[in-house]
Amino acid sequence: MDRNVVITGIGVLSPIGVGRDDYWKGLFQGKTGFKEITLFDAAPFHVRLGGEISDFDPLAFLGKKGLRELDRSTRLLCSAARLAINDGGLELIDTAAYSTGVSIGATFGSLHSIGQFDRSRLLEGPKAVNPSLFPNTVINSPASHVSIRFGIKGFNTTISTGFCASLDAVIYAADFIRLNRAEAVLAGGVEELCEETFFGFHKLGCLSGVDGSEAVCRPFDAKRNGVILSEGAAILILENERHAINRNASLYARVKGYSNVFDPAADWNFKHSGQGLNNAIAFALKEAALVPEDIDYICSCSNSTIGLDRMESKVIKDIFGRRVPVSSIKSIIGESVSASGALALAAAVGAIQKGRIPPTMNYRNADPDCDLDYVPNQSRPADIRRVLITSTDPFGMNNAVIIGK
Repeated sequence: MDRNVVITGIGVLSPIGVGRDDYWKGLFQGKTGFKEITLFDAAPFHVRLGGEISDFDPLAFLGKKGLRELDRSTRLLCSAARLAINDGGLELIDTAAYSTGVSIGATFGSLHSIGQFDRSRLLEGPKAVNPSLFPNTVINSPASHVSIRFGIKGFNTTISTGFCASLDAVIYAADFIRLNRAEAVLAGGVEELCEETFFGFHKLGCLSGVDGSEAVCRPFDAKRNGVILSEGAAILILENERHAINRNASLYARVKGYSNVFDPAADWNFKHSGQGLNNAIAFALKEAALVPEDIDYICSCSNSTIGLDRMESKVIKDIFGRRVPVSSIKSIIGESVSASGALALAAAVGAIQKGRIPPTMNYRNADPDCDLDYVPNQSRPADIRRVLITSTDPFGMNNAVIIGK
């Protein structure tokens, strides 16, 4: 039986736009989504800039029913699911509800809910807490609420592997479809911008501008000095190709190959990393029955940190040489951790659909350790048949996903 996996729907909420078309438009225009943070008081921090989704109104997507108790992560993810379902024309009734699954990457989304719940308990006592808020403190709450709200009765999974979480979730979803355990899966990731996560990244010195300099996200640039933390939610409908054709769905792209590899030599600064990402790309190419020359664009996971950008550039050059254009959309939307891979995948679909490569913004100063074609500061028209999307984590996880027309 034909079990090819295709992408038939996209739902995105990002700092540069809500919905597939606005998101793609913002990417190709290089419209950066960074602004002064309003979700919490950022005054105590050296950095006050973030990739915040402004004017987010969940009522517009979800209505009033059952909304009050949901935290921001769950509201963002459920809204992305609504957009994806509408975009893909997916009907979740009768047997379709049982053959559809949910696979979501999430890591830090429950931190704020845990903090607020525990604060009430500590200040007012255990009897004073609102029990309806407890579900928000568990990491699988956003994915579970997607199934509850939209009547999805197939498998429901949350994957928490940090920066690689949403691509891991996509790979998990594709496996379920290939193994004939699902016909369609809502796959993606979510991360909210909250004070607790921001404090952690600030304390670790990972944020651009933490040393008092200007906060700028500039992947591959010689003066790069850290990330700009952001939020987002992205869900893609992955579907068995025959099932999608039978219901006359639009086929945006085909999932050609993928791999996830752990690298035990990895370290926070990526000084000893690289072999894991190299292997992940090689395995994905092999599974897709492709050679490096078949890849037309690489949607990079580099995020404006010195070590990661250098490591990924070296791995790409070792496999592809300097031929393939590479860009990092994190220069536009920031580092959204668990949501980043799904947002990159949605961008890669846009590159194929529109025949245009999103740029790496803020690239001004060449780094001899990063000497590839980074599509600097302006999008570029191109005939894009196949895209490689990468994701890597400082603690050893590595993903590679290849999609094609």
